[in-house]
Amino acid sequence: MQASRNHNRVPLIALGVIVLYAVFLQWFLGWGEILSRWQHVGAGTGLVALSLLVATYFIRTHRMQDYFRNETRGRFLALFRVTQIHNLLNIMMPLRSGETSFPLLMRSEFGVPLARGASALLVLRLLDLHALLAAGGLGLVVMAAQPVVAGTLWLLFLLLPILLFPLRTRLVALARRHVPAKLDRIVDEIDAGIPSDLAAFVRAWFLTIFNWGIKVAVLAWILGLMGVGPISASVGGALGGEISSVLPVHAPAGVGTYPAGIAAGAAALGASRSPDMLEVLASASINTHLLIVVSALVGTGLSLILPFMAARRSAH
Repeated sequence: MQASRNHNRVPLIALGVIVLYAVFLQWFLGWGEILSRWQHVGAGTGLVALSLLVATYFIRTHRMQDYFRNETRGRFLALFRVTQIHNLLNIMMPLRSGETSFPLLMRSEFGVPLARGASALLVLRLLDLHALLAAGGLGLVVMAAQPVVAGTLWLLFLLLPILLFPLRTRLVALARRHVPAKLDRIVDEIDAGIPSDLAAFVRAWFLTIFNWGIKVAVLAWILGLMGVGPISASVGGALGGEISSVLPVHAPAGVGTYPAGIAAGAAALGASRSPDMLEVLASASINTHLLIVVSALVGTGLSLILPFMAARRSAH
């Protein structure tokens, strides 16, 4: 009974935080000012952006199915539901506590052992972080005085996981010798979560780059349409928001932390700090955060509707 109460308390706390956030935004900027940015973007463009963000959830599910191909073969929609519930919990729950849901969901739905689910998730999160940093590197390349040199270094960084994979055994042994004893378990989990063959690892790396490339490009596009510039600043804002969502310090539903990440990333990569531009940046960052939350809700809704539709179709 107590566990059930605690489980139900989380969404109530998140809902309460969102309501308080809405009141704060009305006092700080006003919802009229915030939503007026979408008039510049246009409803059609907004729907295209939303559709592309939802499409990344299907790419993410395909990556997960490839990673667990034996356990999830022929059950894409069930896996899509698992990944969307996991994604929504990650967004809504603070301090990355939603991550713990993934190995539990994979065990209950597909029989994946907890240790394997957790280790695979850790490796995939490291690939996610690498892809985000690579996406942010594009902003630095645009700003570089010597773009050819910067572009070459960026390409090497992009390919770094593939270049290091053949050295996997040596790198793991080196890490075990030099990291503190309390980190041995993390090294073991990373080792257990890495695919055993290069082809599987390359597929995971490519799908990760493809997924985050689309997401960062869409968010940068929307930020640019809302007045955040130059392009390096809009890319930096998209990157800053997404990095804030994978860091341990993450508020329920990303309230406050995600827009702050966008503002910090945009400012770091060239956004003007004039009062007028800061107001534009604040409004654009909040709207982009709202777009992320709506896309997660739409994706979760689809994950619940699509299996029902598929079942009805097969019944006929």
